[in-house]
This record gives sequence, C-alpha cells and structure tokens, in this order.
Amino acid sequence: MATKLFQWLAGVGLFTSVWFAVITGYIHMNIPTPYMNIIFVLPLYLLIAFACFSLAVVGYRVATFNDCVKASEELKEQIKEAKTDLKKKGFKYADEWTS
Repeated sequence: MATKLFQWLAGVGLFTSVWFAVITGYIHMNIPTPYMNIIFVLPLYLLIAFACFSLAVVGYRVATFNDCVKASEELKEQIKEAKTDLKKKGFKYADEWTS
C-alpha cells in the first residue's frame, strides 16, 4: 500500500521525466515554438499555481477556525486542579519562593 507521499513523489517524478524528455528532444514531437515556450516554463507555472492554492487553503482554514470556549474553560479548570494537587504534594512554584 502506497503512502500519500509516495503517490505525490511518483506523480511529480512521472511529470518531470516526461517534461524533461520533451524539452531535451528525446521524445520527437512536432510542437510549434509558442507551445514549446510554454512547455519549457510549465513547472514554474505549476509551482506558482500550487503555492497560490496552498495559500488560499491556509487562509480559508484560518478564517473558518472554530473557537472552543467550552474546551478552553474545561482546560483551565483542569490546570487549577493540577496546581492544587501539586501544592498538596509539596511542589512550590517559582513565584512562591522567598529569596
């Protein structure tokens, strides 16, 4: 079973090998010069498109991030309980130390 990373690497490797074969002339095709110029910079275009897509996804996820007020209050209560439990066991916090 292939992992997602392996699938992505296989796809990128396949694209790169075909692109390189077309650019170097190993695959003989009658491609007009304007199209060949586009094919030559295609990896750069794809990289820019991927970066824009990634930025849009991150921006969307940040904009729609949910606040978990109930979980926050529960965590604060657990921290208070842990502090009181540690005090009972003799733990001293840095602000309680006397110089």
